[in-house]
Amino acid sequence: KFARRRATELKHGRVSMLACIGYITPEFFKMPGYLSPSQNVNFADIPNGLAAISKVPSAGWAQIAAWCAFCEVSQKQAPGTPAYAGDFGFKAIPDSNVYNSADPAQRRKKLNAELANGRLAMVAIIGMFFQDGLTGSAWGDWDLYTASPLRAFESELGVQAPVGFWDPAGFCFDGDGAKFARRRATELKHGRVSMLACIGYITPEFFKMPGYLSPSQNVNFADIPNGLAAISKVPSAG
Repeated sequence: KFARRRATELKHGRVSMLACIGYITPEFFKMPGYLSPSQNVNFADIPNGLAAISKVPSAGWAQIAAWCAFCEVSQKQAPGTPAYAGDFGFKAIPDSNVYNSADPAQRRKKLNAELANGRLAMVAIIGMFFQDGLTGSAWGDWDLYTASPLRAFESELGVQAPVGFWDPAGFCFDGDGAKFARRRATELKHGRVSMLACIGYITPEFFKMPGYLSPSQNVNFADIPNGLAAISKVPSAG
């Protein structure tokens, strides 16, 4: 089961890497000429991203589906076959082909890199879909997208539960501009404190002040551990 799931993960990662490239390329380059001469549709007429789904002629989608089916059935992918492990015989650069590398360490490094990049691409393409669906572009400007549900006020339909929240203290009372402004200021303050806290957590991993933290107790800055362990080590006066 692990081998099958790893093969599936690898396949989905490769598809996602191609999908990311396919999402980015039309932003800079489109094929010249006709996509469908019979329907008088040029490649340049097709919008980028999800908007292209409804613009590509049905015959184009049929060709894509047929090609995917051919790729699936043209290789024996039973356990134990090269294709099952991801080797489909494509050797664009034979001398540096990953699967034929004479150096086991180099081969493992490249295969691990492919797996990691595939995982990243799976997350990336989902992010592109999400942002494209909300803003109309995979690189949409959220400042210009005022219709986002992420900007909805709490009294808007669908943002709050149909029967409201159990809130006897009135913390989530709708439509109170003054309370909303106060909570926004509180949120901003907590966010700033959290950003400083993150920096304070990371910095001691790379740098600590020289000298004494407490000369009277003979405690140097370098003696203080990182993270939560520092709580019990810092002198009470500190």
